[in-house]
Amino acid sequence: MNVKQVKAFLAVAESMSFASAATQLHLSQPALSLSIKSLEDNLGGKLLTRTTRHIALTPEGEALVPLARRLLAQWENAEDEMKQRFALQLGKITIASMPSFAASLLPKAIRNYHASYPSIQVAIDDVLSDVVVEMVRNNQVELGISFEPSNLVDLSFHPLYEDRFIAILPKDHPLETQETIAWQALLEYDFITLQRPSSVRTMIENTLQEAGIELNVAFDAHQLATVGRMVSEGMGVAVVPALCRQQAIEQGAICRPVIEPEIRRRVGVICQPRSNLSIAAAAMLDVLINTYA
Repeated sequence: MNVKQVKAFLAVAESMSFASAATQLHLSQPALSLSIKSLEDNLGGKLLTRTTRHIALTPEGEALVPLARRLLAQWENAEDEMKQRFALQLGKITIASMPSFAASLLPKAIRNYHASYPSIQVAIDDVLSDVVVEMVRNNQVELGISFEPSNLVDLSFHPLYEDRFIAILPKDHPLETQETIAWQALLEYDFITLQRPSSVRTMIENTLQEAGIELNVAFDAHQLATVGRMVSEGMGVAVVPALCRQQAIEQGAICRPVIEPEIRRRVGVICQPRSNLSIAAAAMLDVLINTYA
């Protein structure tokens, strides 16, 4: 049973005329009759009785009429929904983003996207950068925003910009007068960072190890916002992505570039190959690139 056969049957059942139904469907009467016969053959019995002057529905035909109407309505709804999705008039996308990006830069891109595609719903999962990659790889989300992973395997990475890590200090800290702060000078004070596993902590540890600098951690936390609050309360100093600058300033911390060595890392969109993305997700990828890259 196919849609054309169901439409043909319903047109005859509602008009009780092969001539009227054929005109309505833009078919010849022989083609219409063949479609009805194919439907009957597929279902295993007669749906209509026909004489030279009269057409009637069999009991099975009567039973099929409401079913056929529901089927066609569902088919038309499905067709309409898919057309809307391809026209970006309907749909939903979820973006996994590291919290520092979600809280600072992402809202601008979402605003731009919503201005162009107001009917598409956008949901944000703010999770640690390592979790972002796994959510994309496991098809939990189509788009993820994070630092560039060391091992992409089958995923794509679209760079948006390069982030340079900064030192954050409490107000009135002895290092506040310096325009840039060297790691050796910074680590003379209690150091606060993220808990393992964290890509930010891994970057800090690897960079300092390569420079031959020993890292002693006084306090660690699960979120960068907590690290910033601990610094602003005078518990120590920290190094965070520049993404956190505005949040750190709002918390009352002082921000300075950290040098000797610097830590730079690309931030971008992680996703499956573009050909595997939904129309809505591909449009969001373009908006992100156009907004930040």
